[in-house]
Amino acid sequence: MSEQHGLEEYSFPTAVSAVDEQKKLEHQIEFATRAAALVRDETTGQRFRSFAEELKRKLRRMMRRGKVRARAYELWEQAGRPAGRELEFWLEAERQIEDEREERKGSDASSKR
Repeated sequence: MSEQHGLEEYSFPTAVSAVDEQKKLEHQIEFATRAAALVRDETTGQRFRSFAEELKRKLRRMMRRGKVRARAYELWEQAGRPAGRELEFWLEAERQIEDEREERKGSDASSKR
Protein backbone atom coordinates (compact mmCIF):
# COMPACT_ATOMS: atom_id res chain seq x y z
CA MET A 1 0.00 0.00 0.00
CA SER A 2 1.17 3.49 -0.79
CA GLU A 3 2.61 5.69 1.93
CA GLN A 4 0.71 8.64 0.47
CA HIS A 5 -2.88 8.74 1.70
CA GLY A 6 -5.61 11.01 0.46
CA LEU A 7 -8.33 11.52 -2.09
CA GLU A 8 -6.49 9.80 -4.93
CA GLU A 9 -7.02 6.37 -3.34
CA TYR A 10 -10.76 6.67 -3.68
CA SER A 11 -11.28 8.28 -7.07
CA PHE A 12 -11.30 5.45 -9.62
CA PRO A 13 -13.20 2.59 -7.94
CA THR A 14 -15.82 4.99 -6.60
CA ALA A 15 -16.31 6.61 -9.99
CA VAL A 16 -16.80 3.25 -11.70
CA SER A 17 -19.33 2.04 -9.13
CA ALA A 18 -21.11 5.42 -9.29
CA VAL A 19 -21.59 5.04 -13.05
CA ASP A 20 -23.04 1.56 -12.53
CA GLU A 21 -25.32 2.85 -9.78
CA GLN A 22 -26.44 5.78 -11.96
CA LYS A 23 -27.37 3.43 -14.81
CA LYS A 24 -29.23 1.16 -12.39
CA LEU A 25 -31.22 4.09 -10.98
CA GLU A 26 -32.02 5.43 -14.44
CA HIS A 27 -33.30 1.99 -15.46
CA GLN A 28 -35.44 1.72 -12.31
CA ILE A 29 -36.88 5.21 -12.89
CA GLU A 30 -37.79 4.29 -16.45
CA PHE A 31 -39.36 1.00 -15.31
CA ALA A 32 -41.42 2.65 -12.53
CA THR A 33 -42.58 5.43 -14.88
CA ARG A 34 -43.67 2.92 -17.52
CA ALA A 35 -45.39 0.74 -14.94
CA ALA A 36 -47.29 3.76 -13.57
CA ALA A 37 -48.59 4.52 -17.06
CA LEU A 38 -49.65 0.92 -17.68
CA VAL A 39 -51.48 -0.03 -14.49
CA ARG A 40 -55.19 0.64 -14.27
CA ASP A 41 -55.41 0.89 -10.50
CA GLU A 42 -54.84 4.56 -9.56
CA THR A 43 -53.40 3.69 -6.14
CA THR A 44 -50.82 1.38 -7.67
CA GLY A 45 -50.04 3.95 -10.36
CA GLN A 46 -49.48 6.60 -7.69
CA ARG A 47 -47.17 4.27 -5.79
CA PHE A 48 -45.08 3.73 -8.93
CA ARG A 49 -44.96 7.49 -9.59
CA SER A 50 -43.91 8.15 -5.98
CA PHE A 51 -41.24 5.47 -6.25
CA ALA A 52 -39.94 7.04 -9.49
CA GLU A 53 -39.75 10.46 -7.78
CA GLU A 54 -37.88 8.96 -4.82
CA LEU A 55 -35.40 7.36 -7.21
CA LYS A 56 -34.94 10.66 -9.06
CA ARG A 57 -34.10 12.39 -5.76
CA LYS A 58 -31.60 9.65 -4.96
CA LEU A 59 -30.04 10.02 -8.41
CA ARG A 60 -29.70 13.80 -7.99
CA ARG A 61 -28.01 13.32 -4.59
CA MET A 62 -25.66 10.73 -6.05
CA MET A 63 -24.74 12.98 -8.97
CA ARG A 64 -24.13 15.88 -6.60
CA ARG A 65 -21.77 13.70 -4.52
CA GLY A 66 -19.89 12.85 -7.70
CA LYS A 67 -19.51 16.53 -8.54
CA VAL A 68 -18.33 17.30 -5.01
CA ARG A 69 -15.88 14.39 -5.11
CA ALA A 70 -14.40 15.57 -8.41
CA ARG A 71 -14.15 19.18 -7.20
CA ALA A 72 -12.58 18.14 -3.88
CA TYR A 73 -10.01 16.07 -5.73
CA GLU A 74 -9.25 19.00 -8.02
CA LEU A 75 -8.82 21.37 -5.06
CA TRP A 76 -6.66 18.83 -3.24
CA GLU A 77 -4.40 18.40 -6.26
CA GLN A 78 -4.12 22.19 -6.73
CA ALA A 79 -3.02 22.48 -3.09
CA GLY A 80 -0.21 19.96 -3.66
CA ARG A 81 -1.99 16.84 -2.37
CA PRO A 82 -1.53 17.50 1.34
CA ALA A 83 -2.24 14.60 3.69
CA GLY A 84 -4.90 14.81 6.36
CA ARG A 85 -6.94 17.67 4.89
CA GLU A 86 -9.52 15.66 2.92
CA LEU A 87 -12.47 17.00 4.93
CA GLU A 88 -11.37 20.58 4.36
CA PHE A 89 -11.33 20.07 0.59
CA TRP A 90 -14.63 18.17 0.65
CA LEU A 91 -16.37 20.97 2.56
CA GLU A 92 -14.95 23.64 0.27
CA ALA A 93 -16.07 21.66 -2.78
CA GLU A 94 -19.59 21.34 -1.31
CA ARG A 95 -19.68 25.09 -0.71
CA GLN A 96 -18.56 25.87 -4.26
CA ILE A 97 -21.06 23.45 -5.83
CA GLU A 98 -23.90 24.88 -3.71
CA ASP A 99 -22.90 28.47 -4.60
CA GLU A 100 -22.93 27.55 -8.30
CA ARG A 101 -26.36 25.92 -7.91
CA GLU A 102 -27.73 29.02 -6.19
CA GLU A 103 -26.29 31.25 -8.95
CA ARG A 104 -27.99 29.09 -11.61
CA LYS A 105 -31.28 29.22 -9.72
CA GLY A 106 -31.01 33.01 -9.53
CA SER A 107 -30.18 33.41 -13.22
CA ASP A 108 -32.95 30.97 -14.21
CA ALA A 109 -35.48 32.95 -12.19
CA SER A 110 -34.40 36.27 -13.71
CA SER A 111 -34.48 34.87 -17.27
CA LYS A 112 -38.09 33.69 -16.83
CA ARG A 113 -39.32 37.21 -16.08
